Amino acid sequence: MDSLVSQSKPRMNIGFWIIVTKLLTLQTKRDMDKQNKEIEINEPRMVKSHDVKLDTEYAEWIAEVKHRYRSAQVKAAVKVNGEKLLFNWQMGRDLVQKKAEERWGAGVVEQVSLDLRREFPNEDGFSARNLRYMKQWYQYYTTEAAKLQRPVAEIMAVYGIEVNLQKLQRPVAELQSSINQERLKLQRPVGELVKQPVSETENDASYDFPIPFALVPWGQHIEIITRSESLEEALFYMQHVIEKGLSRTALVNCYKAHLFDHQGKIVNNFSTHLPEPQSHLVQEVLKENYDFGFATVDHEPFEERELEDALTSDVTNLLLEMGTGFAFMGRQKEIIVGGRSRKIDLLFYHVRLRCYIACEIKVKPFEPEFTGKLNYYVSAVDELVKAPDDNPTIGLLICSDMDKTDVQWSFRGITTPMGVATYNNIRIKDMLPTQEQLKERMELLQKELRATKRLMKKASE
Repeated sequence: MDSLVSQSKPRMNIGFWIIVTKLLTLQTKRDMDKQNKEIEINEPRMVKSHDVKLDTEYAEWIAEVKHRYRSAQVKAAVKVNGEKLLFNWQMGRDLVQKKAEERWGAGVVEQVSLDLRREFPNEDGFSARNLRYMKQWYQYYTTEAAKLQRPVAEIMAVYGIEVNLQKLQRPVAELQSSINQERLKLQRPVGELVKQPVSETENDASYDFPIPFALVPWGQHIEIITRSESLEEALFYMQHVIEKGLSRTALVNCYKAHLFDHQGKIVNNFSTHLPEPQSHLVQEVLKENYDFGFATVDHEPFEERELEDALTSDVTNLLLEMGTGFAFMGRQKEIIVGGRSRKIDLLFYHVRLRCYIACEIKVKPFEPEFTGKLNYYVSAVDELVKAPDDNPTIGLLICSDMDKTDVQWSFRGITTPMGVATYNNIRIKDMLPTQEQLKERMELLQKELRATKRLMKKASE
């Protein structure tokens, strides 16, 4: 028995060591593979063009990735901005509904400011002035909506603001969910303002926060409520901020240019021949006067063809002046009817209106026969160019001057929608000073300034 045991031990030891050796070898191989991979990853190297195979599938994929990231950036910005604006709205509501200054004294806003800044020292926006803007912001829209007996959401729809929300469904839905959680007591849908004045009852549920407000930065909101003279004007500029992404400075420039006063004033027959809300939208899109200051002609007087050359040589500025949504379809668009050729001065397509706009340019004051010719062109575009799902073509006549009564009488008997506007600020090349003339004027001005300084110095002595 002892001999058998002694003989079996070596066999077991050999088998054991064979297994251990194999395990050690396998582990060593794994360690070496891991080390080689780390060296391969960390080793400095240059990627060459032939190391990457770029095909159509890759281009489509990377374009999709870029789009997703930009979308995520926009959604995050809207979400953050919306939550902050919701807080500002609620803060303004509290100051109004609690009648804070009557209850706690005239200095309560300063006290609230101190308390909030003490609690949140790294946060901006808690100054007493900003808190008063929150109160003014809330009061402005709720009071104006009560005067008009129309909810702000309904007025926004007229301006097409709700259309913009379709592009941002997720962040808007998340913001709406947050508002619903904050306002469980509300019985009205979010985005609709109640009609009763604020002062009727303190216990009344707070006015709902209109969702499109989340698409406008706070600084622009301040400019809108402090500069607008009506709710319609405020929503007009709000729409421009949303559609064009206007900065605060750009928005102020729009106010200085009285953009609201110039839009929607064009002499037209849209209300008679277009259904609502398209009639209202067309009036907002077309201007009563176009600033063609970017165009330069050689001399004065000039012909229509020369003005067209000047306008279409800078299509970018032409489209900027026409407004958002215009697409340039061509100049001198030829139409052949009965073997005879006729040409439309300028043809546009408006994306938002979903219709063609036939534009005629006249370098002289309005004449009644102009509308007859434009009516013909509008009919031709409707018959030969317009697609079945496009809205009716609109005629736009731009003259050097006009009499509104003259224009309105010329519309009688015409069933096609059209408007008449004017233009100004055409630059004349012959009237512009040359570089040499500018240099001479600058030298003369400098001499006059030096002479004035000498005289002032002598007078002081």
